[in-house]
Parts: sequence; structure tokens; C-alpha cells
Amino acid sequence: MFVLEQEEYKKEGIEWTFIDFGMDLQACIDLIENPMGIMSILEEECMFPKASDATFKAKLYVNPLGKPNNFQKPRIIKGKAEAHFSLVHYAVTVDYNICNWLVKNKDPLNETSWDFTRSLTSSC
Repeated sequence: MFVLEQEEYKKEGIEWTFIDFGMDLQACIDLIENPMGIMSILEEECMFPKASDATFKAKLYVNPLGKPNNFQKPRIIKGKAEAHFSLVHYAVTVDYNICNWLVKNKDPLNETSWDFTRSLTSSC
């Protein structure tokens, strides 16, 4: 964290005492943003009409992203909301529930928008 910023200070000659926060977040960022990361897999899964939360979860588990220590299958804790995967962030492990991620990512038009679109096309 702040590694790049501190290196930039050094390049610019700014007086700075390097602080080792001991928490480089790049591995976690890569896990989310890389071409085969979580967001990429989500985008890909949204292209398939029969995709579901279960198929998305399965792809997360079999994909190479499941190998880093930052990605974990969650522990089942009685009385706690179901989690589908966990990410180890710098301070704590965070559980994620992927229910409806596909629907939210597709961002379907609501009924009012559809009605408006139909009214435009039918009047031509």
C-alpha cells in the first residue's frame, strides 16, 4: 500500500522516510482486475444466456485465480450469511456472496424503459 506513491516521492526528490506498511495489495488487485481475474470471469459469464450464480462460482473455483493465497473458499459458519468465496485483504479476510452478481452486472432495462422503447419502435 502506497508503495508506488513512496517511490514517486523518491524520484521527485521529496524528503521522505520510506514506510513499510507490510501490506502490498497488488496480489489482491490482480486477483480482481487481471484478464483472468474475478471481474473478467464475471464479464465472460454474463455473455452466456444460461449462466447462473452456480456456474459463475464454479468458474471462480476452477480458474487459476483460485491458486493465490488471497483467494479462498470460505469456511461455513453457522448463523452467518452464506459466502461463496473469500479474499484475503491486507487487514482481514472478507467473505463475498455472489448471489445476483450476474443480473446486476448485466444491468437489464427496467419495465419502464422497455415500455418507452416499444412505444418508439411501434410508432414508426
